[in-house]
Amino acid sequence: MLIIIVLAAFLATLLGGLFALRLKDKLHLILGFSAGAVIAVAFFDLMPESLQLGVSYYSDSTMLSITAAGFLTYLILDRLIFLHGHGHDQDINDHDLNALDSKPAGRGILGASSLSFHSFLDGVAIGLAFQVSAVVGAIITAAVLTHDFSDGINTVNMILKNGGNRAKAFRWLFIDAIAPVLGVVSTLFFKVPEQGLSIILAIFSGFFLYIGASDLIPESQHAHPKFLTTVMTLLGAGVLYVAIMIAGA
Repeated sequence: MLIIIVLAAFLATLLGGLFALRLKDKLHLILGFSAGAVIAVAFFDLMPESLQLGVSYYSDSTMLSITAAGFLTYLILDRLIFLHGHGHDQDINDHDLNALDSKPAGRGILGASSLSFHSFLDGVAIGLAFQVSAVVGAIITAAVLTHDFSDGINTVNMILKNGGNRAKAFRWLFIDAIAPVLGVVSTLFFKVPEQGLSIILAIFSGFFLYIGASDLIPESQHAHPKFLTTVMTLLGAGVLYVAIMIAGA
C-alpha cells in the first residue's frame, strides 16, 4: 500500500514540474496559480495542522509567533544573503529567459530546497499517519497528493525565474519528487514527536507565506495583465482550499 502511495506522490510532483517546463511561455499565469497554491497550503494546511499538533504544548500565540519567525528568517536569508531583487523590466518567456541569468541563482536554490524539504515532511506525515491508522493515513495522503502537483510547478518556477536552465530545473524537480518517498521510508526508522513536528510545520508556514507573497506574486504580475494573474492566484488558492477541505472532511 505504501509503495503505491509514494509512487503517486512522486508522479504527482514530477508531472507538475513537467507541466511548468513545457508551458514556460505561460509562466506568468503558472506563477500566479502557484502563488495562490503556496499561500493556501500555508494558511489552510500547514498552519492549522501545526496548531492542532501543538495545542497540548504551546499556546496559539506562540505557534503564530513561530510562523512569523519562519517568515522573517526567510526574509533575512533572501534579502541579506541572496540579495533579493525583482527584474521588473523582464518578462519570463521564451524570448528573454536568457536575461534571467543575471539574477542570483542562490534564491532559486533556496526556494527549491525549501519546497523539497517540505515534500520530505509530506512523506514523513504520510508514514506517521499510517502508524496511527489506515484511515488517518488515507486522509493525510489525499491532502498531500492535492498539492504535490503544485509543489512540482513551484520547484521548477523557482529555478527558471532565478537564472536556472531547464536541466537544472529538472534536477531539482527530481529531488522534490523523490523527497516524499524518502520521507515515508524514514518513518520506518524513527518517530517525530507531535511537539517537534508542530514547530517544523509552523516554521514552514512562514517560509511559504514569504515565498508566495514576496516572490511568486510580484514575479507573476510585472509586465503582464494583472487581472489574469490575479484570477490565477485566486484560482490557485481556491483549488487548494477545496482540495484540502475535501481531504480533511
